[in-house]
Amino acid sequence: MTVETIRVVIADDQMMVREGFSVLLNAQPGIEVVGHAEDGREAVTQAAALRPDVMLMDIRMPELNGIEATRQIAARSGETTRVLVLTTFDLDEYVYDALRAGASGFLLKDASAGQLAEAVRVVAAGEALLAPNITRRLIAEFAQQGTVRGPRVERLGTLTERETEVLSLIAQGLSNGEIAARLVVAEQTVKTHVGRILVKLGLRDRTQAAVFAYEARLVTPGG
Repeated sequence: MTVETIRVVIADDQMMVREGFSVLLNAQPGIEVVGHAEDGREAVTQAAALRPDVMLMDIRMPELNGIEATRQIAARSGETTRVLVLTTFDLDEYVYDALRAGASGFLLKDASAGQLAEAVRVVAAGEALLAPNITRRLIAEFAQQGTVRGPRVERLGTLTERETEVLSLIAQGLSNGEIAARLVVAEQTVKTHVGRILVKLGLRDRTQAAVFAYEARLVTPGG
């Protein structure tokens, strides 16, 4: 194993899913499955013990569901594990709750080997799985379930006009390259803006930024 290898733990209560995804991922260059978890509680334990780069997390599991397990992993001080939620349904209402809990994106269980590997690489790189239209649709639909309150909304006032514009484009699912092209600036400039946005708003990654933008009504579904 090299330092570039992405270490993955798979959390799912179905053995066939764990073994199937393990075979698919281990066949991909630069990715290694280092552990499994049968339920959410074990997923939290494995995240602490193995410190994988990515945790593939099923939502509906015994003992502790994937949403609470994601929340605990994301909340741990110094935790670097990114959570990629697995779901059977593309509009599973629980997926949105998982994104709010700290997940970096989600993937359907019927994804191809290539889609699975790409999702793991995207999340491991610190990006968020926002590009697919299905993800934007889910965030837009379930953002109506709640709104950001008090101090969190007030944090929007700490953003510059350009940072607010970048945040809006992130919520629309644009990549750094696409935002750079839209604003006619260098991609590195966009990366700098994104980093500052996350720090100012106290957010974990781009997915959290998109959720925040919808909840704060900076962006509206279809807008």
